[in-house]
Amino acid sequence: MVEILSRHLTQWELKYGKGEDEETLSGRFAGVIRRASEQAGCGVVVLVDEYDKPLLQALGNETLTIEYRNTLKAFYGVLKSLDGHLKFVFLTGVTKFAHVSVFSDLNQLVDISMNSDYAAICGITSEELRSNFIPELEVLSLEMNFALDETIHQMKLKYDGYHFREETPGIFNPFSVLNCLHTRRFDNYWFQTGTPTFLVELLKKSDYDLRLLLEGVEMRASAFSEYRMEANNPIPLLYQSGYLTIKGYDKEFALYTLAFPNEEVKYGFVDFITPFYTAVTEDENGFYIGKFVRELRAGNVDAFMNRLKAFFADFPYELNEKTERHYQVVFYLVFKLMGQFCDAEVHSARGRADAVVKTSDYIYVFEFKLNGTTEEALQQIDDKGYLIPYQADGRRLVKVGASFSADERNIAGWEVIFN
Repeated sequence: MVEILSRHLTQWELKYGKGEDEETLSGRFAGVIRRASEQAGCGVVVLVDEYDKPLLQALGNETLTIEYRNTLKAFYGVLKSLDGHLKFVFLTGVTKFAHVSVFSDLNQLVDISMNSDYAAICGITSEELRSNFIPELEVLSLEMNFALDETIHQMKLKYDGYHFREETPGIFNPFSVLNCLHTRRFDNYWFQTGTPTFLVELLKKSDYDLRLLLEGVEMRASAFSEYRMEANNPIPLLYQSGYLTIKGYDKEFALYTLAFPNEEVKYGFVDFITPFYTAVTEDENGFYIGKFVRELRAGNVDAFMNRLKAFFADFPYELNEKTERHYQVVFYLVFKLMGQFCDAEVHSARGRADAVVKTSDYIYVFEFKLNGTTEEALQQIDDKGYLIPYQADGRRLVKVGASFSADERNIAGWEVIFN
């Protein structure tokens, strides 16, 4: 990091000069700003993108974090004493660090992250999409054989839904919108830029229950607007890096609901995280999920269940009360990924079937029993009335009872009943 800062300063010093007594990074930075202002006869505009990148790369390494923080704090700290030479300062980053802020000495900075005046500054509104991209949307509609309104609807499902403050219009991800219009196909473009490794490490370290994350979480602004390294909580970083966004607000209790903004982020995130919880690689995910959906569409439950066993192969954990949740999360991820292609619901609450999958011809109700029998699983479907909501549907109802063995660390058996 020091080398990178020094290299940039050297380039500016070639243009604006360098004082003999300017040896430190902060001293050199102050000198560049002062001389640039004096030579131009006006205030300097300072633009910093990803100010926090060094800190994010050092997550988990306390020694390196402290070193980077002290360096950046001194570097940016010179802005306070140079107020008379500055016209405008604008800084962006993934997250706002609590207690380790590199800007703690800069009381003239204003955090606009949740300011309604700037709620649409980082994206494209629905009105802007319709006002500026109709020719491109019409070309995309022809390519996809959609009506224009259906194309815009699909764009909203895939790329809209970001909110940086409660009760503000949703905005589209501009990177994904522009790529979609350029390639004339719907895809998960944002995830192709790569997912930060620090998020993976934080999720693994925190052992956060992904089922809660995928259903949406409710909390106060103070719980997600600042990241505290000692708290070991992934929610602030997931929110601030764009994986979660504001989806609801309870004014009475000042509680925000955070959830995935759209299908691109939801399914991209689940697809990305699955290899860290299963024996299936990222490259194999799409193959397996496609096969899952085809098999259930064809009524081939046995093939589906045999393939599902691959997700638990070579599982690294002994099954006990602490790791049982990990197995439940695997089931959850599989059925969530299937939701891209069919109506698949997966539940973690008591009183509901573990999973329900609807195809054009079938409605499947799944119940999994840990160290139980398939008969017990099927009996629970009957006793709890899990089929009742679907009896007037017209599609064929299918009960699937499965048992999970702690000794085998995998699905031990299943029984299927077509009604």
